[in-house]
Amino acid sequence: MKRFVGRKRRINGYDIAMMAVLLVFALMALYPFLFTLAGSLNDAQDYQYGGVWLIPRKFTWASYIVILKDERLYRALFNTLIVTLVSVVVSLLFTSMVAYAMSRKKLKGSRVFWFLNMVPMFISGGMIPSYMLILMTGLFNTYFVYIIPTMFSVFNMIVLCNFFRGIDNSLWESAVLDGAGEFRIWFSIYLPLSKPALATIGLWIAVGKWNTYMSTLLWTETSNSDLWLLQFYLMRLIREGELPSGNSAYYGEVSAQTLSFAAIVVSTIPIVCIYPFISKHFSKGIMLGSIKG
Repeated sequence: MKRFVGRKRRINGYDIAMMAVLLVFALMALYPFLFTLAGSLNDAQDYQYGGVWLIPRKFTWASYIVILKDERLYRALFNTLIVTLVSVVVSLLFTSMVAYAMSRKKLKGSRVFWFLNMVPMFISGGMIPSYMLILMTGLFNTYFVYIIPTMFSVFNMIVLCNFFRGIDNSLWESAVLDGAGEFRIWFSIYLPLSKPALATIGLWIAVGKWNTYMSTLLWTETSNSDLWLLQFYLMRLIREGELPSGNSAYYGEVSAQTLSFAAIVVSTIPIVCIYPFISKHFSKGIMLGSIKG
């Protein structure tokens, strides 16, 4: 047995094939970003001739100079950051509280609560009733319209509920014997033990909020740029097809397409910066429900 200790495993044909397949999938996932980056750094007049796939053919920073001078970008970016951060915190707190209560086996009326939670997942009133409800509650054309309607998710509640049920019940019993209330148990025991689940769900919420433009389109007056979110700003930039005011000096070097490419690259930076800090919890939380114990 000793002669096998420390021997390195040889790389066979299967390992090479698997690495090649994984490399192809990695390049396929990375290519859209590289394509966008190359387009954002290319001269607009040259870009319209085509053939810019990975490397800029005629390099220029003009698109970034123009986009970073547009005050609407900073306003939309600030709005999106605030809405994303507040939505993640509020949704995680509210959803986890409901999930904790629903995970308790002795909760009275739990079947009724489950029924009331599950029905809206499959039966929805549609866009018009939702629009009327937002108008009646005074949420239309306010910052709260981005947060309150999505502060609770049944799907996320189910995921957290299953995670809470996997926590050893002896911890709950010990806390009760020590005189802790349900709120204290949820906040001091269950939430710290649920970091992988919370990180995963938080990332789902953040990405959803960061990439949405329908909320601005449906629930605000689109003429009011003070309430624009980042993705709606990008959509307007592409649809307008013209330079932001005060940038006539860059006419010919930039276009609506290269500007949108530059804005997309800028908008991805915060998500790319945040992910390394939560990747450890995300990799654990992505396997929620697959392994017990």
